[in-house]
Amino acid sequence: MKTILDYETVALRDELDAIEIIDQTLLPGTIKTILLKTGEEIWNAIYLLQVRGAPAIGVTAGFGLYLLVKHSDAPTYEAFMEELRQKSDYLNSSRPTAVNLSWALKRMEAHVTAFCDNGSSFDREKVISAMREESEKIKAEDIEVCRKIGEYGLSLIKDGDGLLTHCNAGQLATCKYGTATAPMYLAHEKGYNIKVYCDETRPLLQGARLTAFELHSAGIDTTLLCDNMSASLMKSGAINAIFVGCDRVAANGDAANKIGTSVVATVAKRYGIPFYVCAPTSTIDINTPTGADINIEQRKPEEVTEMWYKERMAPEGVKVYNPAFDVTDNELITGIITEHGILSAPYDESIKKLFE
Repeated sequence: MKTILDYETVALRDELDAIEIIDQTLLPGTIKTILLKTGEEIWNAIYLLQVRGAPAIGVTAGFGLYLLVKHSDAPTYEAFMEELRQKSDYLNSSRPTAVNLSWALKRMEAHVTAFCDNGSSFDREKVISAMREESEKIKAEDIEVCRKIGEYGLSLIKDGDGLLTHCNAGQLATCKYGTATAPMYLAHEKGYNIKVYCDETRPLLQGARLTAFELHSAGIDTTLLCDNMSASLMKSGAINAIFVGCDRVAANGDAANKIGTSVVATVAKRYGIPFYVCAPTSTIDINTPTGADINIEQRKPEEVTEMWYKERMAPEGVKVYNPAFDVTDNELITGIITEHGILSAPYDESIKKLFE
């Protein structure tokens, strides 16, 4: 029987001039794939969370930029680059916090510049073909990176462990394995008897709708809990380790992830539970000194007051605070798991060494 894990999160359908994604706003009730063909459709899919998760957003951006210039008739390198940068800036405006979005777009632009030797050898058809190959490479690398993160994370798990995660850093946030869930999938493959606890993740319920859905579909022992129940669970001794993803890691190791993550990390510190951030190096932003410098996206109040309810659940006119992310201070993080190994404090030094 086909499960959610049998679908590709993001796929290039070149023959259709389209990106095919799972519409994650419909999960878990309906599994439906949709085609994105225009810049507006791609922008909306990212903003409206039809595709979400930093790695998956990056892959979508790479495919999207390629498709938006695929049929360009720009006669010169300068004209082509102007068109490409306009499309790139437009896509980049869809979500400000996930660094993979801008990372993928900058990578695609840099690839074109290098391929054309800064304009000295411009062949439009060859450039567009090279862009397609680079966008496919971004996706292939994402799968390999997640697998390696899983292998390093697996070294931190024992048979019988109880694991907690927040939001969705699973296969639905990447192209395969996920980041925070990669160690869980590999542990399950090895026959470990693990128990995974998923925070519901208000207000958009990614933990309930997505993480619990995909882990349960994989046959992993999965338990769902409301966000405000995690402290009780940790105090009970049921949790041996916590794995979360992230949308941006600052140069000092501060990590931005879905709102509520810093609460989990703070409570974990209180009860002596290791708290790991799973981060592809593409998510580490060495140009952002600390978490205070990360632009946190503010979302619509209706996500808190009306979404998911038959009737409005808050008084009309009440003010709403709805940041999409919070920043976990580096002192609360036990380790940052990358595809190159597990970084430890002091993170400013280990991150600097990683990029050197």
